[in-house]
Amino acid sequence: MSLDHRVVDQGWLADLRASLADDFAVQTARLRELTELNADTGDPGEAHNQAALLVVTRRNIEQITGALSRISDGTYGACEKCRQSIPAERLEALPHARFCVPCQEKHNR
Repeated sequence: MSLDHRVVDQGWLADLRASLADDFAVQTARLRELTELNADTGDPGEAHNQAALLVVTRRNIEQITGALSRISDGTYGACEKCRQSIPAERLEALPHARFCVPCQEKHNR
C-alpha cells in the first residue's frame, strides 16, 4: 500500500489515518494518566508495572506517530530497508509496520 509503489485505496488510507489519530489520542490520554499517577505506593511490583506501562505506551505513541508521518510524506507501506511494498495483509494486521517480513526478520536478529 505504498503511495510510491502501487495505487492506494484513498478511502482505506483515510480510514487508517482516522483510526491512527484515534489511537494516538487514546495513548496520549493513557500516558498522561500514567504520569499523573506516578505516586510511589511503596510496592516495588507496582512501580515495576507502572514503569513497564509507561514504556509500552510511549512506544505505541512513537509507532503511531511514525505511521502517520509516513502516510503524510507518501512513504507509507514501503519497507524502510528494501523499499519494496509491504503486503496489505501485514499493514492491516500491523498498521505501523516499517518493514516487510523478510527485512523485519533480519532487523530482529
